[in-house]
Amino acid sequence: MKKRVRMDDLQVFVTTVEAGGLSAAARQLDISPALASAALQRLEHSLGIRLLVRSTRRLRLSDDGERYLPHARQALDALVDGEMALEQARAELAGPLRLSMPSDLGRNLLLPWLTEFQAEYPRLDMRLRVSDQVADLFGEQLDASIRYGLLGDSSLVALPLAADNRRTLCAAPSYIARHGAPQTPQALAGHNCLRYVMGEQTHDRWSFEDAGATSTVLVSGDRCSDDADIVRRWAVAGLGVVYKSRLDVLEDIRAGRLVELLADHAGQAAPLQLVCAHRQSLSPAVRRLHGFLAQRLQAYLA
Repeated sequence: MKKRVRMDDLQVFVTTVEAGGLSAAARQLDISPALASAALQRLEHSLGIRLLVRSTRRLRLSDDGERYLPHARQALDALVDGEMALEQARAELAGPLRLSMPSDLGRNLLLPWLTEFQAEYPRLDMRLRVSDQVADLFGEQLDASIRYGLLGDSSLVALPLAADNRRTLCAAPSYIARHGAPQTPQALAGHNCLRYVMGEQTHDRWSFEDAGATSTVLVSGDRCSDDADIVRRWAVAGLGVVYKSRLDVLEDIRAGRLVELLADHAGQAAPLQLVCAHRQSLSPAVRRLHGFLAQRLQAYLA
């Protein structure tokens, strides 16, 4: 089996031909003649042919070398074109990118990824709004919002990030050791349920699906907050049972800080989406961000 050709060896070959000799090529490429010679030999070995015929005075192309040279040039040109395309794409992503995201997911999962994204496109000016309140895309002049749930306003444009995400019921091992684990949704009436508030509404009706049937239970507890990150932290501290997006608690579940409960009952659907006010808001930066986050989330959930 032939070995894979290295692009730097191709560059030595093409430069040697264009410079008229190995020493001249080595000077142009700022490498030693010995390294240039080794690159040519490696390339010929990979291809299984003789590219250059060496004499005491000069190098000349062999018949195979003549045939191969235009393809080598084309490969190097394609590489340069690819690098230029990337540079152009980076140059296009410039200026402010105004984005809102939920508190728990934003702080603990998305923020490092957004830092990575901005490092890749340093001309972007990232402006983040971190809140569990539904952002006003028009009034707050946001480019996009990362949201849970299905859209109520059909005029908005939603790009899926984690379409199959659901809420899940969890508690810390320490809480389960003290109070036991509920065996049915109705048993939640005997547990301290940690709730969150959005606007003036306390989310105290938790829905579950089992064998195609949906049951909704009214829960209560001694704590509620308008910050979902705080609610999750209470749960990790063993202070009660929590019903949250699985994306929010997945790291805690994997680390053993939280345990999923009622495994036979699916929680409410909570798809994660990147939402824009209208199609004109789908700028190159927003589209690139969507692809970037979708890829990261797919790997995270795998």
